[in-house]
Amino acid sequence: MARIYQTRAWHSQMSPTMDEMELMALEAYANLPGTFRELTGEIIIQIADFPTEEIMDDLALETPFDLLGLFEGRGIAERWNPQTGEGPNRITLYRRAILDYWAENEETLGDIITHVLIHEIGHHFGLSDDDMANIEAAAE
Repeated sequence: MARIYQTRAWHSQMSPTMDEMELMALEAYANLPGTFRELTGEIIIQIADFPTEEIMDDLALETPFDLLGLFEGRGIAERWNPQTGEGPNRITLYRRAILDYWAENEETLGDIITHVLIHEIGHHFGLSDDDMANIEAAAE
């Protein structure tokens, strides 16, 4: 039996591109509390479909879908110094893993991206899960 449903226009929708996801991540970052953003100093947010083989090996990942994001950089006491030649802190969000997680859970894509950003920054700087939950609540 043929049926017509009044659903969202999913048949014309595509998953976000890397550029679109980067814009979503930059917007999510801008909406985080300022004191939390200050922890990162200068930061680069980038999107990749999957982690590199080197990262996969370093983290002993079984599958590239095991990693939603990665913070690379220095802590507060070890901030970027132009004299060392090291660059600013960087967060990479892994598009395909995030989209896979989104498809399997009942959360919005924006909420997932915000959650990953907060946790990548928070874990790197030693924040507790309770601290990060409070930051996530403040970002909403």
